[in-house]
Amino acid sequence: MAELAYLQVSRVCNQKCVFCSNPANGRVISWKEAAAWVDSFAKDGAAGVILTGGEPTMFPQLPRLVAYAVERHLTPRLITNGQKTADPAYMRALARAGLPHMHISIHSCRPELQARLSGNPDSLGNIRRSLRNATALGVRVDINTVINKANAGHLSKTVRWVVEQAPAVRHFVWNNLDPLMNKDAAKEDLTPRLRDFEVELHRAMVWLAFTGRTFRVERVPLCFMSEFPHRSTETRKLVKDEARSIYFLDEKGLRVQDKSAWTYEKGPRCRDCRLEAICAGLYQLGVYYSADELCPVFTDPAWVARRVREDS
Repeated sequence: MAELAYLQVSRVCNQKCVFCSNPANGRVISWKEAAAWVDSFAKDGAAGVILTGGEPTMFPQLPRLVAYAVERHLTPRLITNGQKTADPAYMRALARAGLPHMHISIHSCRPELQARLSGNPDSLGNIRRSLRNATALGVRVDINTVINKANAGHLSKTVRWVVEQAPAVRHFVWNNLDPLMNKDAAKEDLTPRLRDFEVELHRAMVWLAFTGRTFRVERVPLCFMSEFPHRSTETRKLVKDEARSIYFLDEKGLRVQDKSAWTYEKGPRCRDCRLEAICAGLYQLGVYYSADELCPVFTDPAWVARRVREDS
């Protein structure tokens, strides 16, 4: 199966999220380099290219790059904070260029908290406008959320808020906080315990499943995925043996991540878990997260693998 490629086009941003995984370094890709990477991904048979950052809308020629990817038969996607796309004219330019699909990052439906986490008092209002702009133009919108201590108690409320603003939104992605990515996240003590978000994550997953929507969850072990182990990002990668190529605008350059990138540390209790072979374990075990929270699961792994393949 062909994989998606990721291309960082800008490492500047119009927000200052405290847990940014790819913080600003001032770099913006040149048109020549961006086009060359699109050509390379197309030649390699990638299923599509996800344009990311930093904040990709800070790349001045983004609509042109979207159109170029379409021309090269490479389906483009965008991961954005939803600030520039709040401008109807800019969103129209992306849609006219051929953008079919975008991910908007939102971390709380509470204006004050979204403002604090993003460093931008206008963040939530702009996201609301972006949701309406994009869906009105027929652009598919998925939602990305970083789970952290501050939003752990209202994950399901944020999901419902998004759907109230834009009923066309059908897919959500949660990423449990990576405290190593940004020193400000550790400084502000935003790292949640797994128990902090267990109930709210379950409520959100159940509601989305009930309404016929889909979701993925990253950096959450399967013992905290209740009846949805097949919706774990890492488990899906392990079962389907998937890889992905990412071009970073920093010293990392091009990285190809195979299934080894989706496996973390495991605790003593994991040895008794039937899902051990298809569970990634717990990221930063013993550093920011505790093995004491883990417990064995006795679900049939063949059932999980079957659900993963059916749920493609």
